[in-house]
Parts: sequence; C-alpha cells; structure tokens
Amino acid sequence: MLDSETLSLRDQGLPIIAIIGRPNVGKSTLFNRLIRKRRAITDAMPGVTRDPIPEKWLLGNHPVLLVDSGGVKLDQEGLDFLVTKKSLGLLQIADAIVMLMDCTEITAEDEMLIKTLRPYTDKTIIAVNKVDDPVRDDLVWDYHKFGYPRVVGISSAHGLGIDVLEENLLEMLDMVEMEEAPEEVHRVNIAVLGKPNTGKSTLTNLFTGQDTSIVSEIPGTTRDVIMGEFSYKGTPYTVLDTAGIRRKSKVDEDVEYYSVNRAIKTIDDADVILLMIDVTTGLVEQDKKIAQLIVRRGKGVVLVFNKTDLLSGVGNELEAIKDRARFLFPILSFAPIVSISAKEGLDVDKLLDCVWSVWRQLNKRIETAQLNNYLREWSDAYQPPRGTRGHFKVYYGTQVSAPPVRFLFFVNRKKDFPQGYIQYLKNCIRRDLGFTQIPVEVELKERRRNTPNTRL
Repeated sequence: MLDSETLSLRDQGLPIIAIIGRPNVGKSTLFNRLIRKRRAITDAMPGVTRDPIPEKWLLGNHPVLLVDSGGVKLDQEGLDFLVTKKSLGLLQIADAIVMLMDCTEITAEDEMLIKTLRPYTDKTIIAVNKVDDPVRDDLVWDYHKFGYPRVVGISSAHGLGIDVLEENLLEMLDMVEMEEAPEEVHRVNIAVLGKPNTGKSTLTNLFTGQDTSIVSEIPGTTRDVIMGEFSYKGTPYTVLDTAGIRRKSKVDEDVEYYSVNRAIKTIDDADVILLMIDVTTGLVEQDKKIAQLIVRRGKGVVLVFNKTDLLSGVGNELEAIKDRARFLFPILSFAPIVSISAKEGLDVDKLLDCVWSVWRQLNKRIETAQLNNYLREWSDAYQPPRGTRGHFKVYYGTQVSAPPVRFLFFVNRKKDFPQGYIQYLKNCIRRDLGFTQIPVEVELKERRRNTPNTRL
C-alpha cells in the first residue's frame, strides 16, 4: 500500500522521474545539474534512508517532477533502503527511473538494486556516472551485461552526456522536445545584500509595494530574512532582504559568524544579487568579501548605488564614484552598475530591467558546435604560447552548466597552462557569446595525445 506522501507526488499530475542509486554515486549532483540550481540535499550519515525530495523540472520544455530518492545501503538483512514503503512506492508510481551507477566499480548494493528494478526494466535507464575522460568511455559497455535496453554514460559533475540522458527520457516518456516553453515563466530570485543603512529594506518595500511582505525566519540564522514576492513585466520575482552585513569590529564574533553564514545561504538561494552601496560612502572591504562569495558561486550581481538624491550634483561626481569602484574592485569588472534613489523611487524600473538582462545571461546556453567554431577563430587570432615542452594546445570546448555559466576546454597539458590565455578565452567568451554581465568560469581538462579527433 502506498503511503500518503508518495501518493501526493502523483496528485501533482506530472510525469515522475525518480533518481535511484547507492550513496556517493552522484545522485544529488545529477539532481542539481538537471534542475539547473543548487538545492541542499544532505544527510547526517551516508547511506541513511531519506524521504524522497521532489522538484519541478522542464524536460525538453515539458514540466515533469524529478525526485531524488536517497541512497541505497546494505545491512545484514539486505537492502535497508528498499524495505521502506516510500521507496518501494516511488518505484511503482514513477514513469521513468534513472538508476545511477559509478563507472569505476560495481558493488553489492548495485547488484541487489539492479535485481530489485528488474520488474521496471522498460522504464529504467542505467546512467553510468563519472565518465569524465575518453578513456572511461569503454567502461560503459560493461553495464550492458545487466540486460537493460537503455544505458548511457554521463558525468554529473562536468555536465557531459546529460543531453543524451535527457533525450532518452524524452523518448521513454513519449515526449517531443518543444521549441518553446509553456506559458508558465521562470521565477527570478533576487537577494538584497549590503552593509546596514544602505537602503535594502526601502528597496524591498518598493519592489513589493508594502511595508512588510511574506515574512519567514530561515532556520539556522540569528536574524530574520524577509521574503517578498512581486511581478514586473509579466515575470514573477522573489526578493530576499537580509539584515545588514557589518564589519567584525562592530559586532561580536558570534554575530559576525552567523552574519556571514546568512549571506552565504542567501546567495545560494538567489539567482541575482543586488549589492547595495550607499553612494555617499562608497564600497567597503566587507563588500569585497561578499563580492568574492558571489563570483565564486557563479551568481549574477548588480552594483546598486543608492541615495543618488543626496549627491551634490556637481560635475561628474557620480561617474567618479563608479570609476573608483571599478578600480578598487576588479573582481566585479563585469557587474553592471545602476544608480537609484530607493527613497524617491528613481530608476527602480531601470534596475529591474538590468536584473532581467543578467538573469537571461545566467541561463544562456551555447551549442558545442558554435563554441568550437569561435574557438578556431580565437586560436587563429592568438595561438597559445609555447612552454618548455612545446606549444600548449586547446583541442575543443563545451559549456557544461548554466547557471553557473561554466565552460570546459580540453588541452594537451593542464599543468602550467598560461593563466593569461585562460583570461583571453574568458574575454572572448564574454565579447562574442554574450556573457558580458555575469561571472564566467573556465576549466581545463587534459586529454591524452593518442585520443582520436583531438584537433579542431
């Protein structure tokens, strides 16, 4: 008999895709990769049974319900995970099952789970994870021995093979990939950060049109985080307003600890961060620390210079303040700057238009063929320099995630690869591919010389 929570998944009226597998094969990484955002899915102890975690997801622009079912663990009596009603019930109601395995080993948990899934062979895909090297491609063939008709090799961490997995799911669910998304639009999540008294709450209230909006205390923080909802030009927005982030000298150590943790949590929950700066005082060192967190997590950021109504209006005072910010904070060289007066409501529409532009870039994807056509042009214009062991070479590249926007380039030698050339690739990506307003991450992976098709 199915429990009420499992039945409630079916009540949502969406096709259900369940991710199954033992601990440490990358289920949560795959889950986050597919839904294209980070969601906290953690256990205090590896292998402990958890409740299924569902998330709505667009598969080929078809809405589905993706469910991370938790880890599989063997105990003395067998598969502890599969004796629970919730887990067995999930297998029954799922329209598609992704059985995730590790290409480096097949364990007893894997073997028993494969047998348990046998009645669901027609709706199961074996996804062999951690195939992040051409040498490992051959390992995928070993998994055909289990007799499942659908076996794909993927790398959850690098985003490789995810398109093939999605194609298999579309085919299994008898869906045709739609060129346009359904009427429902994506929600844009904004976080408002900055030191105290920069106008964060004033701006939040201006967005939501009320003094207090939907208020919730996020667990694990010492102060409230105000969450409000509003709509702008037909797009729904959520805004998170945190308490001011203070310098350590102004608060005791414990409060500072929770302040930083709250900032990290809020950044993780947001798509675009509005870093509020009082135009009369400018950027401070704490702003730089927050900026580093934002860039490290690949989030969008807009520098919001507030209280422009307090400027004297003499000469190019505002432009001088902006130039100084660019000079002192090169890590934010890509970030757009918008000047507003939250108190007077000036240029807030301009700010929201900028947020939308940043959000679109964060979610932009470049086809691999298009990227490599540009890579040929970039390489022809400026070849990688020569090292002690000959020229460095960039063979090809692919975009592995969005957001965060991350590109992976395969090279002949990763060690000592010139940082200047990596920066050159970043600059070219921004200039030619339309990522001018967001952080872009470039990673390198070494590819062996005798691997076929290594030259563009």
